Amino acid sequence: MRISFYLLFLCICSIFCCKTNSQINSNASMSGSDKEVNITSPRLTLEQANRLAELPLECMQTEFPNKLGQTLGDATEISNPKDLHPAFYGCFDWHSAVHGHWSLVYLLKKYPQLEKRQEIIRKLQENISASNIAKEIEYFSPRHNSSYERTYGWAWLLKLAAELHTWDDPVAKELASNLQPLTKLIAEKYITFLPKLHYPIRVGEHSNTAFGLSFAYDYAEIVKDEELLKSIRDRAMAYYMDDQGCPLTWEPSGYDFLSPCLEEIDLMRRILTSTEFKTWLPTFLPALVKKDFQLEVGYVSDRKDGKLVHLDGLNFSRAWVLYGLTNQYPEYAHLRKIADEHVAYSLPNLVGDSYEGGHWLGSFAIYALQQQLNEK
Repeated sequence: MRISFYLLFLCICSIFCCKTNSQINSNASMSGSDKEVNITSPRLTLEQANRLAELPLECMQTEFPNKLGQTLGDATEISNPKDLHPAFYGCFDWHSAVHGHWSLVYLLKKYPQLEKRQEIIRKLQENISASNIAKEIEYFSPRHNSSYERTYGWAWLLKLAAELHTWDDPVAKELASNLQPLTKLIAEKYITFLPKLHYPIRVGEHSNTAFGLSFAYDYAEIVKDEELLKSIRDRAMAYYMDDQGCPLTWEPSGYDFLSPCLEEIDLMRRILTSTEFKTWLPTFLPALVKKDFQLEVGYVSDRKDGKLVHLDGLNFSRAWVLYGLTNQYPEYAHLRKIADEHVAYSLPNLVGDSYEGGHWLGSFAIYALQQQLNEK
C-alpha cells in the first residue's frame, strides 16, 4: 500500500470515536515494506452514519441499471423491475435493495437524529407497503422463480425483519406488519429447503450456506421461531460438525466477498455450546489459536470492476466474523487487530462516482461496525 492510503484513512478516522490501536502488518507485506503503521479502531458515529446512509438512500428508488436474475416462463413475465419488485427494485438487484433497506432501518434505530430521517422514513413507507409486499410474494409463486434469491437474499430479508422487530417505534411496527407475509414465506422456504440440501455450498459468494444460515438463525432467535431454529441447528451440525483443517490458505478466490472458512465459524459459534465450540474450532482452523496469526487483507486491483470490488466486501465480512468471535470468546482477542486492518483497508473507499460497490458495500461496512460494537 502507498502511504497515501494511510493518510486518507487517518482523515476518515477523524469521523470516528477511537479507543484502541493496531498495526497494518498485512498491508505492509503487500507493498514489500516492513514498516508498521498505527491505526485507530473504527467506531460508527453519527457523522459517519449520515455518510453511510447516503449510499442506500441514493439507490433504493433508482430502477436502472438493474440485474433481475429472472427465469422467464413465457413472454408475459417480461416487465420492468419496479413492476416485478415494487418494494425492492432499486440498488441494482433484489438482495442489495433488501439489505440497503436494512442499513437504513439500523441507522435510524441507532441514531434517531439522523440528518435525513424524515426522507428515509418516507421512502421506507413507500417501498415496504402492504400492497408492494403482496406483489413481491407473487413473484416467488411461479414454478420458475420459487427458489429466487436462495439463500442470500432470503438471509437479508430475515435480517431486515429482525431489525424491524427489535426497533421500538411506530414506524417499525407498521413496516414489520407490512413485511410479515413475505417474512413468513421466507422462513417457510428455509424449513422446506434445508432437509433437501444434503451438502453445504462452500463458496465465497451469494450461495454460501453458512452465511445464509447465520442471519436466519439470528432472526429465528429474536422472534423465537423454534421450528426454524431446530431446522438450522440440525443441518448445521450435519454439514459442519466433523469438518477439520479448513484450507484458509486457499482463500480468497478472485471474486469472493465471503470467506468460506470464516463464515462457517460465524455460524457454528451460534449453534454450538461453549464447550463444543472450544473443542471444534481448534480442530477446524488451528491457526487461529496462535497469537501471531496473520491474515492479509483482500487486495482490490480495480474498484471500477463490479466483480473485483467484491474483495472489499470480503474484508468487511471477514471483519464481522472476527469481531463476533472475539466478542463471544475473549481468548481470541488477538484477532481483533486483524479485523481492524480489514476495515481500515476498505472503509475509505466507500466514496467516488466510479465505485462499483456503492449499491451494496455500505451495508457490509455497517454490519462490520455493528459487530465491532457487539450489537445484535
